[in-house]
Amino acid sequence: MALDVAVQMDPIAAIDIRGDSTFALMLEAERRGHRLFYYEPQDLTLDGTRLMARGHGVSVRDELGNHYELGKRRRRDLGEMDVVLLRQDPPFDMAYITTTHLLERIHPKTLVVNDPASVRNAPEKLFVLDFADLMPPTLVTRSAEDVRAFHAEHGDIILKPLYGNGGAAVFRLRADDSNLAPLIEFFQSVFREPFMVQQYLPEVREGDKRIILVDGEIAGAINRIPPPGETRSNMHIGGRPEPVELNERDHEICARLGPELKRRGLIFAGIDVIGPYLTEINVTSPTGIREVKRFGGNDIAAMIWDVIEGRVGRGRR
Repeated sequence: MALDVAVQMDPIAAIDIRGDSTFALMLEAERRGHRLFYYEPQDLTLDGTRLMARGHGVSVRDELGNHYELGKRRRRDLGEMDVVLLRQDPPFDMAYITTTHLLERIHPKTLVVNDPASVRNAPEKLFVLDFADLMPPTLVTRSAEDVRAFHAEHGDIILKPLYGNGGAAVFRLRADDSNLAPLIEFFQSVFREPFMVQQYLPEVREGDKRIILVDGEIAGAINRIPPPGETRSNMHIGGRPEPVELNERDHEICARLGPELKRRGLIFAGIDVIGPYLTEINVTSPTGIREVKRFGGNDIAAMIWDVIEGRVGRGRR
């Protein structure tokens, strides 16, 4: 069953294919005989009732420095595609939100993965609040007074933007840190929205687990060890991936989240777990599937395409 697949993503020339989940999905799609069309978010146009995109047919290969080949630029009606992969990275700003509104006009006749309305309603650091009992002590606020009170109660805390990504602007403040006031002022001046404050989890030194769920079921996991002197474990800033076994608490967390992810049409999700705590649910453009396979785990790209093909097949019937 050859499918016409559009991929909405960041510039393909700039991705690091060694760890890029979008690229892994494209490789698997091409291996299955699907036809790929690549475009960037700014290339979308709503023309009356038709959602159009200017982009390129693309072929991909797992070769550093020579990983793609583009066809002639052309305009396609996304309503005539079988699948659109919604895969550009945050920031989760109004530009990102607008693309979800546009893609919602063609979904589910054209299957958008992940469901654009559910992506819009499930930003990483807000959706997770539906499971507050699984999280460390957390505050969402713009109030300096409330942040100071939280700091006084918990001593060692993390400040991070509500709609950031990749560990950007994530700060740790110990009990005796004199930078609390200026850092609150910085967040208040830079971000219009509230920001997130959490109790620091020393277990992060042992790693930040990325657990990947496909259609609500556990598909694989890796552990990300922060570099020396760092609080953040994100791999693009030097976090070291390593294989990991899931424990009883991890399975308990996934059992709670899985049915809701499936209900919302969030086929590909990555959750972050530090020690016994859930910290984020990533549904915009989760990563980690290449690392899981590299360490001998499941071929998660193939698992995702199995689900997508099943849904498209049912839709055609």
